[in-house]
Amino acid sequence: QVQLVESGGGLVQAGGSLRLSCAPSGSIFGIETMAWYRQAPGKQRELVARIYSGGSTDYGDPVKGRFTISRDNVKNSVYLQMNSLKPEDTAVYYCNVVSVLSVWNSRNYWGQGTQVTVSS
Repeated sequence: QVQLVESGGGLVQAGGSLRLSCAPSGSIFGIETMAWYRQAPGKQRELVARIYSGGSTDYGDPVKGRFTISRDNVKNSVYLQMNSLKPEDTAVYYCNVVSVLSVWNSRNYWGQGTQVTVSS
């Protein structure tokens, strides 16, 4: 069972930066998208950023212009550079990978989550 391993979370002051990393514990084939989601206490999980196999990206409105998603296609890893952090960015951040091998065979992988806390 392949797992996604996240790292890079922690405590930072407002205005600071953090870089999250996510790598699979084994091989994943047919990766279509790699993404970061977050969930704050009492709130629904929301998309932070997504990167497609072709390299195009989507960002949630709250993080546009501050966060950058990137990927390493050799390592099948995904990264999230977070700059100008705000207290409202505090949440558990989850890595997500969608693999599509055929029309009938797709799989959604999730990491265990990493805590990001931004102090004011």
